[in-house]
Amino acid sequence: MSHLKPTVMKFGGTSVQDATAFARVAQIVTGERANSPIVVTSAMSKVTDALLSAFEAAKKGDHEAGFASLAPHFERHTAVARELVGEDRQKAFADELAFSKTDLRDLLMRVSRRSLPLSMLKDAIVSYGEQLSSRLLAEVCRAAGLNARQIDSRRLIVTDDEYGAATPIWEETEKQIQDELGSLIEAGEIPILGGFIAASRSGETTTLGRGGSDYSAALVGAALNSKEIQIWTDVTGVLTTDPRIVPEARTLPVLSYEEAAELAYFGAKVLHPKTIQPAVDYAIPVRVCNSHQPEERGTMVLAESGETPNKIKSLAYKKGITILRVTSARMLGSYGFMSALFQIFERHRTVIDVISTSEVSLALTIDNTDSLEQVVKDLERLGRVRIETENAVICVVGEGLRTTPGLAAKIFSTIEDINISLVSHGASSVNLTFVVKQDRAAEAIKRLHDAFFTVECSNNKAA
Repeated sequence: MSHLKPTVMKFGGTSVQDATAFARVAQIVTGERANSPIVVTSAMSKVTDALLSAFEAAKKGDHEAGFASLAPHFERHTAVARELVGEDRQKAFADELAFSKTDLRDLLMRVSRRSLPLSMLKDAIVSYGEQLSSRLLAEVCRAAGLNARQIDSRRLIVTDDEYGAATPIWEETEKQIQDELGSLIEAGEIPILGGFIAASRSGETTTLGRGGSDYSAALVGAALNSKEIQIWTDVTGVLTTDPRIVPEARTLPVLSYEEAAELAYFGAKVLHPKTIQPAVDYAIPVRVCNSHQPEERGTMVLAESGETPNKIKSLAYKKGITILRVTSARMLGSYGFMSALFQIFERHRTVIDVISTSEVSLALTIDNTDSLEQVVKDLERLGRVRIETENAVICVVGEGLRTTPGLAAKIFSTIEDINISLVSHGASSVNLTFVVKQDRAAEAIKRLHDAFFTVECSNNKAA
C-alpha cells in the first residue's frame, strides 16, 4: 500500500456538465497536483436521468426509441472532446463512445425482451453515465498536461447483489483499492474513476444508490487513509439554510459528522449520511467545495466541530410529509405494542422520520407514501388512525442544543403564531425537530434565520 496520503476529489454532475465545466475541473485538479489527487466523477448532469428514461422506454417494449433519446447526450460528450482534447485522443474517445453505444443498444433490447433480471440490466445501463464521464475527464486532464488515467471502479468496489443500492463488502473493497491505486499514486499518476458504480463478486455491474458517487469517494478515501475527501458541487459548502428561502444564508466553516448527517437527512442536499460513513469510521475530514468558486474554502466536516455562540448551526426542512396518529387504549401499560407497530413499517419498507409518543397515542411522520394504504390498513388493527398530509419537518441543528437552557423557548417563541403539530427533542444532542403545515415552512425558516443568524451577524460587527 502507498505511504502517501492522497486527496480524494469527487465532482458532481453539475461540475462536469459541459466543456467549460470540464476545463474548470482539470484546472482544480492541477491546483491539487502536489497532494496526490484521486478523482471521482459523477455522470454529466442529466445523463443518469436520460439513461433511466431509456430503460423505462425499453421496459415498455420500445428499446429503439429509448436508444434514440440518448443521442443528444452522446453528442454532449463528443462536443466536450472536440473542444478540449487533441485530435489523436479524440479518435480514441470516439471509439470508446461507439463501443458504449453498441453495448447500450444491446442492453436496451435485452430489457424489452426481459432476457435478464431487469434490476441487473438497469444497473448495467445507468453505469454508462459514469463510465463515459470518467473516460472523458481523463482525456481532458491529459490534454491539460496531467498524468491522468481512467480506472474502472468496478475493479475497485466489490458489493453484494442488491442491484440499485448495493452494499460494499469492505475487506475486499479495501484490498482492491489499495492494490489497484497504491502503485499508481506512488508513480505520480492521477487515477480518475466513475463514482456510483461497482461490481458484485460475480463481476456483474452494480450501483451504490442515492449519493453513490460521494460513497465511492469515501470508500477510496478510507481505504487509502486520505488526507481529506473533497466533495465538489455547485454550492459553497453547507449553508445556514436553503438560499432559495433566505438569500443571505451563508457558508458554515465547520460541521461535525453528526450535524452533517442530521442536516442531510432533513433535506440539505450536500451530503448523504450513509455516503460519508467510511470517512466517519476512519476519521477522515470531508470538505464540501464549490467547483464554480474554487477559491472559497467551503465547509469542513470533522468528527467534532464545537459549539457556536448562538448554538445553532443550520436550519433544514423537508416538505411532503405525512403525519400518522395512532390512538389505542391497548398501549396503556402494555409491552410489545411498539414492536408490533414497527414491524408494520418494516413489512412495507417504509421509513419513519420523526416519532413522538404518549401513554395511549403516538404520532409519526413519513415522507414516502407509496405503501400508505397498506400501512394504514395494518395500523388499524392496533388502534384508530388519523392521517394529516401536506406537512413539513423543520430541523434545527447545532452542538449544545439539548444542554442549553432557554434555547427551545426562544425557537418556539420566534414562531409562536405558527401551529406546531409534532415535536422531537432530546433523541439527538444536536437536533431539535418539529412539524408545521408546509405552506408555513418557508416563513418559519425565515424568522428563525433572522432571529439566530442576522442578530449574531450584527453582534459580530458591533464587536
